[in-house]
Formats: sequence, structure tokens, C-alpha cells
Amino acid sequence: MRITGTMRALADGRGAVRVEETYDTDIDDLWEACTTPERLARWIAQVSGDLREGGTVQAVFTSTWSGPVRIEVCDAPRHLLLTSLPGSEDESQLEAWLTADGARTTLVVEERGLPVDALHFHGAGWQVHLEDLGRSLAVDGPAHADGWSDQAPAPAWKARWTELTPRYEAAATG
Repeated sequence: MRITGTMRALADGRGAVRVEETYDTDIDDLWEACTTPERLARWIAQVSGDLREGGTVQAVFTSTWSGPVRIEVCDAPRHLLLTSLPGSEDESQLEAWLTADGARTTLVVEERGLPVDALHFHGAGWQVHLEDLGRSLAVDGPAHADGWSDQAPAPAWKARWTELTPRYEAAATG
């Protein structure tokens, strides 16, 4: 697995993180892994709420991030646009694009509106999330058997994030 991650400054002290990976599964399976509560809970977040375009869900990520997320665009099985913490000063947008390539599918995830001085934390985090997705797909089950909450991250997620963060910090300052 070789995840490509980039970071860039935008305007007003905000920035974006973009990660990309190709998975050995078809686009419909990857779409389900990225949009259904049961499959999301295997690798990235526990979600509940109004799971339709225009709806709002509550999410608790493996990283401990938690809050409301509004579904702006849900164009199955190719495009998803979400707004986290809608209406707050910490609002960000998360966009995902899926592209089929035979029996494989490429996933590109971009999160915009992040504090530029914290991009390396988010870059490392998104890389770990995509690695976890790959593990979940490979075992057809959970990547984090130990669980997580809004108070305690998934232990394996935190260990890998701690390992990757210095690399992303060096890339952000280099």
C-alpha cells in the first residue's frame, strides 16, 4: 500500500489535505465501505443520523474527532461531499471521489478548511484512515477490534498516526 498524501495552504490561514489510494475491490464495494454505517464502523467512524443528501449525521472517528457532519452531495458510487461542524468557525469540507479501474478502485479524499499550522496532523491522520480502510477490505471486517470513543482513539490508529506525524511535519516545513 502506497498512499499519496499532499498538503497545501489555501486562504485565511486555512489549508487542505489530499490523500489517494487504489484498492483491490470494485467501485460498488468501496462505495459501500465509505457510506454505510456498518462498513464505516469497521475502519473510520461510528455514524448515526439522517443518511441522505441534505441530512446530518453524528460521527465519532477512530481519532476521537466527533461532531455533526452534513451530507452535501451523495452521487453514488463516485462522489461524496460532506461538511463537518457546519456553521462553526471550525467548519471544513471533506470530499471523496471514487474511480473504477477494472476490478480495482481509486479513492481520493480531500479535506479543506483545516488550520494550516495543523495540516501535518491531518495528513498523517488521513493516511492512517486509508490504511485502515485497506486492512478492513482485506479481512472483510474491522480494522480496530479494540474499539475507540470520543475520549480514546483506536490504539493502533494512534500508534500509526504518531509514527507518521513527523514525516508529514517535515513535508509541511520542507
